[in-house]
Amino acid sequence: MKRRFAPFAALALAACVQPDLAPSVERSEQVLTTPAPLPEDITIAAVEAQVDSALAPLSESAPVRLTPAQPAPPLPSARRQCWAREQIPALTENVIGDVLVLQAEIAPDGTVLRPPVYRRGPVSRIVRPKSELRFEAACPEEQTPEFTASLQRALAARGYFGGNITGRYDAPTSAAVRRYQADRGLDSDKLSLETARSLGLISVQASAG
Repeated sequence: MKRRFAPFAALALAACVQPDLAPSVERSEQVLTTPAPLPEDITIAAVEAQVDSALAPLSESAPVRLTPAQPAPPLPSARRQCWAREQIPALTENVIGDVLVLQAEIAPDGTVLRPPVYRRGPVSRIVRPKSELRFEAACPEEQTPEFTASLQRALAARGYFGGNITGRYDAPTSAAVRRYQADRGLDSDKLSLETARSLGLISVQASAG
């Protein structure tokens, strides 16, 4: 392989032998320190090979392995809302008032021939008009036989149900539900969602945020 340092050495030798070849070079009395001589057999290719060998670990990086992203676990689906309605009858009370005994007799021209006749006695007065109560309830698909059996056991443990555990929402079960809910302000034999949660039959979902 041809040495690439030879032209530089020949040029330096020519400048020393023939000063006119380098007129711009001025002689100096200053003593310069001579660098250590390079090995005779070194070549640019060898230097480049050593540099490449030293940089190889830095340039060769480990292959990147892409791991496919795992799908996020599905969020629990929101529970379907179901509603129940309970008809609340009007509430009346008896008070003492005027009871009509005989209607008035009125002539065709509007003349009152005989005034009405009243007597004092008990009369009914509406205290609370008829209304409808709407509340959130357990959905039909939730009220499986296993669910109803758990309801019966929960009511029995609290002293509201004394029948057999049948898994059917029968008359004794609905009567027990009415008694349990009436003690808590809801006079209905339809199982409300609040009652189901208080008995531990339906979990309470945490609010987002």
